[in-house]
Amino acid sequence: MLKSVILLSFLTTAVMLDLLGQTDQRAQTILTEVSERYQELNGFKATFEYSYSTDTEGVIQTNTGEVSVKGDKYRLVLDDQEIYNDGNTVWTYIKSSKYEEVTINSVDKDSDELTPSNIYTIYQRGYASKLLGEKTMDRKPVYEILLTTDKKGSQFKEVKLYIEKNQKDLLAWEIKDDVGGIFLYKFKEVRKNELLPNEYFVFDLNANSKVEVIDLR
Repeated sequence: MLKSVILLSFLTTAVMLDLLGQTDQRAQTILTEVSERYQELNGFKATFEYSYSTDTEGVIQTNTGEVSVKGDKYRLVLDDQEIYNDGNTVWTYIKSSKYEEVTINSVDKDSDELTPSNIYTIYQRGYASKLLGEKTMDRKPVYEILLTTDKKGSQFKEVKLYIEKNQKDLLAWEIKDDVGGIFLYKFKEVRKNELLPNEYFVFDLNANSKVEVIDLR
């Protein structure tokens, strides 16, 4: 159950937020530089670590995954789930020792969902941004930037980005939910300018003919 919550926070939680408060201009400049560098890439692959923690219980769960991104397309691989998104259609493939199924949905292009392909531009989606300062993460100097909203009923109140100071690479981000829990995602290895064909982001139904298909389009 917890793993599903963590995955949901990474992929499909709506972040339709109104801009509240003043945006820090220095933070905005840094975020723009990061976004522009991302837009210049042909694509990238990365391994990452993700965890969920609370103040009372500490770290509850830690796991790893792999993500590939090309423009608005992405492919996310976890131990028991894979998400394919070619920009128009999203396939959620669930695999276990007992069954395999894939759920197909159309991509809502008007939705402000938090996904692996838009984490670099999330600051443009109605968040107020503030540069909290500088710190060290994995022996690298990083900017710590806080994105916030006061929108009533929003599941996520804060998103904190950790950006490498010299190369302007996104190293990690934290998301605080409405009950005080923190989702932390940290890139471990990033391979830039990967040549990823468009079909890499499409779930091959012909090659997986035994998988149960749930088409919700």
